[in-house]
Amino acid sequence: MAKVIEGLYYSESHEFVRVEGDFGFIGITDYAQNALGNVVYVDVPEVDDEVSAGEEFGAVESVKAASDLISPVTGVVVEVNESLEDEPERINADAYENWIIKVSLADKSELDNLMDAKAYAAFCEK
Repeated sequence: MAKVIEGLYYSESHEFVRVEGDFGFIGITDYAQNALGNVVYVDVPEVDDEVSAGEEFGAVESVKAASDLISPVTGVVVEVNESLEDEPERINADAYENWIIKVSLADKSELDNLMDAKAYAAFCEK
C-alpha cells in the first residue's frame, strides 16, 4: 500500500500539494513514484512560469515510462527543487519530502477540488 500523508491535497493524476501560507509545494505521490519505478529525469518549468490547474507543467521519466506532471492548482513558480536535477531518484526515496515545484497560489479555493488523504487512499485502492 502506498504511503498517504494527512494534511496534503491530492489530485486524480497523482500529484500532491502541501500548503504553507500562500505557497503550494507540488510533487508526485508515493503511489505515482511506485507505479513509475526508478525515476531518472524530472522536467520542470522555470521560475516565474505560470502553471494552471489541470494543465501540464513538466514530466517525470523513469526506466519504465514517462509521465506528464499535471498541476493541481494555478499559480506562479517561485522555486524549483534543484536537487532533483542531479538526483531525480530522491523522488523514489521519499516522494513527499522531494517536492518538484513551489508555487504562489493564485486561488486557494481550487484546493476544494482536490482529495484529502482519506479520499485519495480510497481512490488508489480502486
